[in-house]
Amino acid sequence: MSDKLKAVEPIPEEFASYEAAAEFWDTHDTTDYLDDFETVLSEAQLQQRHFEVEIDEDLMQVLYQQSHQQGIAVSQLVNNMLREILVA
Repeated sequence: MSDKLKAVEPIPEEFASYEAAAEFWDTHDTTDYLDDFETVLSEAQLQQRHFEVEIDEDLMQVLYQQSHQQGIAVSQLVNNMLREILVA
């Protein structure tokens, strides 16, 4: 059977979970559903930029422990530490 004649399973109206949606799209080709998609215009303003920096695992463990002790997020702890060192 050629690709043009293959039966295409309809997209469910709703998925029970993100996992169910992922499983569907893992086993289906989005190009078979081009008529079902619509273009959506979207505007976004970035409020903050996030950066990724590699950190040794032993340092990350210490950061987790200290952030937990202080009751703040690791990212906030690192920002505070860097401000103390670099902006002082």
